Order: sequence, then C-alpha cells, then structure tokens
Amino acid sequence: MSWNSADETRPTSGRCLVLHPLLKLSNGGQAGNGGALRDPEGRLEEATRLAEAIELEIDHAEIVTVNRPKPASLLGGGAVERLAGYIAQHDIEVVVMDAALTPVQQRNLEQAWKAKVIDRTGLILEIFGARARTKEGTLQVELAALSYQRSRLVRSWTHLERQRGGFGFMGGPGERQIEADRRMIDERITSLKHQLKDVRRTRRLHREARQRVPYPVVALVGYTNAGKSTLFNALSDADVISEDQLFATLDPTMRSMKLPSGREAILSDTVGFVSDLPHELVEAFRATLEEVQEADLLLHIRDVSHRDTAAQKEDVDQVLKNLGVTEESNFASAAPIPLIEVLNKSDLLSSEDRNIQITRANRHNDQMVLVSAISGAGFEVLLKAVDDRLTARRQEVKLKVSWEEGALLAWLYERGEVIERHDKEEWVELKVRLEPEDIARYEQKKITH
Repeated sequence: MSWNSADETRPTSGRCLVLHPLLKLSNGGQAGNGGALRDPEGRLEEATRLAEAIELEIDHAEIVTVNRPKPASLLGGGAVERLAGYIAQHDIEVVVMDAALTPVQQRNLEQAWKAKVIDRTGLILEIFGARARTKEGTLQVELAALSYQRSRLVRSWTHLERQRGGFGFMGGPGERQIEADRRMIDERITSLKHQLKDVRRTRRLHREARQRVPYPVVALVGYTNAGKSTLFNALSDADVISEDQLFATLDPTMRSMKLPSGREAILSDTVGFVSDLPHELVEAFRATLEEVQEADLLLHIRDVSHRDTAAQKEDVDQVLKNLGVTEESNFASAAPIPLIEVLNKSDLLSSEDRNIQITRANRHNDQMVLVSAISGAGFEVLLKAVDDRLTARRQEVKLKVSWEEGALLAWLYERGEVIERHDKEEWVELKVRLEPEDIARYEQKKITH
C-alpha cells in the first residue's frame, strides 16, 4: 500500500517489523542500546513484546548490525534498501526501531520505507497512553507525549491514536501550520502542568492523611513484567491487573497487608521500569514516583529467570539512584530507604539454578529473598524479612503515662512494642520500642492532653 508523511488515511492497525540496531563499538565489540550487559536477543524480544503490548501484528523481528551510525538514517544505506524491499514485499505498515531516533532519521526512514516508523521512545509513550487510567496518569502521559512530539511536529501515532481518540489538535504540513502547531502544543503543555500541580497537591494531602494513620509504606519496584502485581495481589488479597505483558500496571495502587507480628503495613504497587526509559516519561512521572520516595521500605522485585536479570537490576538501581532514595545517591534528601531484593519466578528455574539462588539469598541474610509469586514459595521468609526490617527502625524509649491517660496508654500498646512496665501510684513507667514517627506523635499527643 502507498503511504506518505502527509497522508491522513494511515492504517488503523497493521503488520509490524521490529528492528533492534546493534551498534559496533570502536574496540570491535558490540553494544545494544541497553548497554554491554544486555543480550541483543533479549533486547529484541523485549522490543517485540512492547510492540505486542499495543496489539501490533508482528510479521518479523531481527537484529541489524550498524558498523557506523548514519546521521540521516542511523542504519547504513544497504540495510535501508534491503529492508525497503522486505517491507514492500510483505506489506509492512509499521516499523518499530528499538532505538532513539532523531526527527530527521525518523522522517527519512518513513520516506524510504513508505511505512510508519516508531522509535523506542514513541513506542513506550504509546503503551503508557493506552494503559493510563487515573486522571494523573492520563495527564502525565499527554504531557510526555507533547514534549516528545514538539520536536517532530508530525502526526506520529495517527494509526494508533484513532483506537482511543488521540489528542485531536495536531495540524497538517507546511511552515505556517507548523508554527500554529507549536503554539498550540506550548499552550496545552502549560495547561497540563497547571493541572498536574493541582493533582500533586491532592496527592500530597492524601500522603499527609496516611501519615496521620501511621502504617509503614512498603513500595514494590522493579523492571516491567517482573511479577510485581502478581506478588502485590498475593500479599494483599487485591485484584490489581496482573498479566504476562509489559507495563500491565501504570497507576500506583495501595492496599493494606498483615505482617507476622500482627502489625499492618501499606503495600504500594508502582509502574515498572524499563531500560532507556524516555526522559520525557521520567520527568512526567516524577509525581507518581514520589510514592517510592516516601516509602519506609522498598521491595525490588526481580525476574530471576530472565536472561537479562542482571542488566534489568542495573536499570532499576539507576532509576532509584536518580530518585535519590538509595545509599549510592549523591543527593538523597533524607536517610536512604532500606531495600530487600525479591528474586521472583523461582518456579521457572531448574533445580540446579534454584539451589544456586537459594544459596545467594541465604548469604545475603534478610536483604535478599527467593520467592514465587505464583506458587507462594518463600512468602513466609519474605514477610518475616519485611517485618524485621520495619521493626529495625524502632527506637527504645522510656515513658511515664498517668493513669488518667488511659487512651494514650492503649495507643502505645497498639503502636509500639512494650518491653517493660512498672505500675506506680500516679503513673505507669514504660520501656517501649516505637517508630521515629510514632515518638513524634506521642509527644504531640502529650501536648494536646
């Protein structure tokens, strides 16, 4: 079928070709866009699953070696010509390039192949646009999409937009129209930022309200499709969407969970990370990631059965470092948040590999736990580790509570761990372990009494 960049009748669905450019290093080695640790076949598989997440029909996927990246097209002329023949012969309508393309490269490849070209950034933004459910998520996605599109000023996703309505304000070609588009985009971006400011204010109020009902927050973080939502459902008896696909969960969800000690905690399921996460999304989703920054404990869920599990761990660690929540962060605003590595999907390991991972976990004591979110194996060890790590935050204090302050005494028993008690004539002397926040709340309660 014929197609050009000004055509308003683009396909509403289509056969898709997925390409992962493998860049040759100057020293003769190879590197995918995800870094030297990442297996090229694994990266191609991930790109294919990303394309499938927006229901594209995958016709073919391949790794294309790039000896010297071309400023005009990234790929060499021979590769562009060969792929043009394949695209025409197989009636390919969409080409997914697992790389960050410049606007010029995207336009030139579209003209050469007469097909829609979407780079990795556009693909991830498209998935987020299709999956966001909350008002905040929708606003964040649109802001990220406009920041991305502003540099291109083309109808990047028309064939996909129509499945959900699209943004509806991009114009056609021409210098005058481009200027009008740029002005409309800038106005919309300003409006979105104002709306997001209001949403973030509401989120902050909700967070402050949670602090008044002081349960510790345990946030699940990890690479997309590592099994966070499955584990979340199992630990909290929730029904969050849990599918074997990338980015099944976008909007943060919170539920209460019971710990072995009897105390309660709030479990937070967050958006999955991915290698080369578009910077537009990192900025736009900063408010969502505040849930991670406010947590008392992080559970880093890893798919230990995945061939790129080590590289995925590095990607997640880097995002956490950028958020300033880990010990490696140079600009953490407070004490680093404790973290437990949860090695998930143990049910997919061979007996030999499972024993290796058990040995690793045992060596790291309560900082690493091997589990299966599907079978429940390792849950008892995980919950005890969570309980122990949260309890480790407690501080031992000596308090005097008068007999008239019966409600306050009951509150201390509910919130803390009473180690010693001595009943005197006018008051009760207690030695009790409390969370730092509860010590402050106790002092506030004493003032109001």
